[in-house]
Amino acid sequence: MNAMSLVERYALLPEEIDRESLRMVEASLPRSLDLRAQERYVVCRIVRAEGDPDIAASIRFSPGAVERGLAALASHAAVITDVRMVEAGISRALLKRHGVATRCMIDAPEVAARAQREGTTRSVAALRELAPHLNGAVVAIGNAPTALLALLDLVDAGQVSPALIIGMPVGFVACPESKDELMRRTAPYITIPGRRGGSSAAAATVNALLDLLSQREAK
Repeated sequence: MNAMSLVERYALLPEEIDRESLRMVEASLPRSLDLRAQERYVVCRIVRAEGDPDIAASIRFSPGAVERGLAALASHAAVITDVRMVEAGISRALLKRHGVATRCMIDAPEVAARAQREGTTRSVAALRELAPHLNGAVVAIGNAPTALLALLDLVDAGQVSPALIIGMPVGFVACPESKDELMRRTAPYITIPGRRGGSSAAAATVNALLDLLSQREAK
């Protein structure tokens, strides 16, 4: 008799994987978490993407942040990302379903030229180049702390007003500081203080919002 293959032993169908993953994540969350149902769903999606239940207690929401994000996406606001990895991680099917477009300019030639001209990073230059598209948008930053700092400078200058900032850059230099600055402002945000975060967490947050919007529309 042939032994079961590893796929036969462990693999599930996509729907089963999704259902079982969320069940396991929900069971792993600290009982002390005081979250609204929609916030809890976002946390579950981030934990699943990161494979790290300990990150759940670190995730922060400004009051009404999830609702602001849902309202923006329901009105077909764009999702702006700092890097292609965040953009690639957002469900194409969910974006299409809700008529939402994404924008990312990190690799655009004009951004490279602007970064050289202004003596700054491409991440900063990309956010500055995207300024005309930031009002009312959902901005998901999952890589560069400098991108978040550049965005906050634009907010402070009164030049842009995003509907929601998903501030989840990762790293050591200026990373905790960028998130601390975000949390000091009145702009709606979802963030993970400290050095943790990343493209997968930022994309998972957008996917969670799009999924919540689907659930709302199905009722």
